[in-house]
Amino acid sequence: MIKPFSLMACLVACPPAYAAEPFFADIWADNWFEMRVNGVSVAEDSVPITTERSFNAESFGFEATRPFVIGLVAKDFIENDTGLEYIGSRRQQMGDGGVIAQITNGAGEVVAVSSAAWRCLVIHTAPLDKSCEAEPNPVAGEGACAFEISEEPAGWDAPGFDASDWAPATVYSARQVSPKGGYNRIDWHPDAAFVWGPDLEQSNTILCRGIVE
Repeated sequence: MIKPFSLMACLVACPPAYAAEPFFADIWADNWFEMRVNGVSVAEDSVPITTERSFNAESFGFEATRPFVIGLVAKDFIENDTGLEYIGSRRQQMGDGGVIAQITNGAGEVVAVSSAAWRCLVIHTAPLDKSCEAEPNPVAGEGACAFEISEEPAGWDAPGFDASDWAPATVYSARQVSPKGGYNRIDWHPDAAFVWGPDLEQSNTILCRGIVE
């Protein structure tokens, strides 16, 4: 026969029920991001991904109960699956991405930053051959302009997902990313790093996962 816990026994043996806390996030992205907490979207870039040169920072608040998973979707602007921008003009090129993030608690203490400790998965890579950039009539999926695309893995941004086979986020310097459009208005923690996939130009859509303990 199973007996219910008495109140005193539960005070001793039951795990604590943690309350939700207020948090604040700063994110700068080239070009676009969406942030999720335990699989639920809490914010996304206010400038559409269809906007060229949309370099901007976003700051927003949210509530969460620790520990929680940060799921960050980041995309670079591309005109189509060639991975190029300014197609048909003298400026035809591969764009480059980059994202940096920091999370603070209600007391203003930094509790998480983008870093190599995050795990990232590239779900859109293009072009597979960088010579596509010089093609006079680039066609997605043909020749040097081949691409690779996959769906978001189910539950990747929720607790319990095993991302151990994902690569650590690749860290880049500010000089490599060349941030602009709002980056300088934020007081970034020294440990907050620019992250992206393994190639700033060919990695077009990435999923990054971090945990706030």
